[in-house]
Amino acid sequence: MTCAQRLIRLLEAHGVDTAFGIPGVHTIELYRGLGDSGLAHVTPRHEQGAGFMADGYARASGKPAACFIISGPGMTNIATAMGQALADSVPMLVISSVNQRASLGRGQGRLHEMPHQGETLAGVSVFSHTLHDPAALPEVLARAFAVFASARPGPVHLEIPLDVMAAPAPDDMPTPARVFPPAPAPEALAVAGDWLAAAERPLVLLGGGTTSAPEAARALVERLDAPAFTTINAKGVLGRDHPLDLGATLSLPAARRLAAEADVVLALGTELGETDYDLVFDEGFRLDGRLIRVDIDPQQLGRNQAADLALLAEAGQTMCGLLERLPASVERDGAGRAADVRSRLALAADPELAPYVPLYATLREALPEAIVVGDSTGPVYAGNFLAAMPAPRCWFNAATGFGTLGYGLPAALGAALARPDLPVVALVGDGGLQFVLGELGTARDLGRPVALVIWNNQGYDEIRRYMSMSEVPHLGVDLAAPDFRALAEAYACRHLDAVDPASLHDALGRLGEAHSPLIIEVDAAAWAASQ
Repeated sequence: MTCAQRLIRLLEAHGVDTAFGIPGVHTIELYRGLGDSGLAHVTPRHEQGAGFMADGYARASGKPAACFIISGPGMTNIATAMGQALADSVPMLVISSVNQRASLGRGQGRLHEMPHQGETLAGVSVFSHTLHDPAALPEVLARAFAVFASARPGPVHLEIPLDVMAAPAPDDMPTPARVFPPAPAPEALAVAGDWLAAAERPLVLLGGGTTSAPEAARALVERLDAPAFTTINAKGVLGRDHPLDLGATLSLPAARRLAAEADVVLALGTELGETDYDLVFDEGFRLDGRLIRVDIDPQQLGRNQAADLALLAEAGQTMCGLLERLPASVERDGAGRAADVRSRLALAADPELAPYVPLYATLREALPEAIVVGDSTGPVYAGNFLAAMPAPRCWFNAATGFGTLGYGLPAALGAALARPDLPVVALVGDGGLQFVLGELGTARDLGRPVALVIWNNQGYDEIRRYMSMSEVPHLGVDLAAPDFRALAEAYACRHLDAVDPASLHDALGRLGEAHSPLIIEVDAAAWAASQ
């Protein structure tokens, strides 16, 4: 068995069931063992699409997928998707080819040659490794899956020289170890429990690290009777419309006042970064009370906000440990404090958000259980404040973190593969969608009833608005959108128009009528006029 064939068997042993990739002359050997394996293979139209699909698959399912990518241009193409996954702590295994060992670093002008491919990709990976010996393959994969299971996850890049791919591999198939994340130190839990029990105005910040333990998160905030802010990646952790949940609103003045007044703040699995807590970019987010930070990454414990108590631990175990140490619920009027902030926020009346309130009301009514995947576009920025989801892993987008365009459609396809039991909606702008129009072909191939809702405002409207605010002429932002109806026909997708909430509701209601993508084109100007 070759090294490449052994790789497929090892991926199966580690629980990988899906690979995204575009076959090339440098990766053919990977496909030798794929046909008779249990791995499903999906062919995107661009390597960036492969990365975004793997990202959406992991966010929706909680487990990594693999990407098979050719050397050189394939790797530079997927780098953007890896950057997005790294910024949002999304596990992804990127396996690439690289030229033969004897030619590496020699600059001979070989096909797909890069001077230092592994080093180039190291900047968008947790680690990048070049495999020089087939016998080391199990060890390197064990490292990757240990990162996925017990550290702050992100993309791992494994490059295999062409001669190593085809070389014989040892017959041994070590059983993958069960890897557990770090548990909180008992003495640290005791101190945290004492501080929280004595707090008069506690506050909880729930980040993406809590998505694997929603029941514990709910029980903890209720035991503390504390208002909670859920970041964009933690949306749905407390369920829909929980009275203590203030969502991802800590960039807004009323929410910030509550945070500044808290005497003890418990921050769980959140980097406390700009794209969750300072979306107005004014450096105005601060915490004056005692800060307890819990994170699986030791470096993260010292970033952005200074902690008074730092626990290197997985958030779910920490929440369960705190519940064992906290007394029965103490009445702190948490729901009343949250309701007061909610009233002062008045999100539905905010002129920046109000046009999108009917959009999210319609999505909720028509497809209440749907996974909604967003691109960097106005409706998604608003949805980060407005959308309420029934469970975690049902809302994610590229509007924060790395902030790339073109994410929505391919990531939604990955989510649809991971969760065929749930409807999936991709919410994109006409500008961002044009980065990945070719992935309509992948959508057609998969035959999944994914709703692609295009907010068509004829260009890059968010940048237009920033230009207007900065008194900069509108250059490069007014784009003529393609004929999406004709594109839908070309790619054997369904197409419907929507101009108001009623027509959008009707269109969404037809999603399940066929096993094919449904493109719903919303005329943004007509929508605004209907309000």
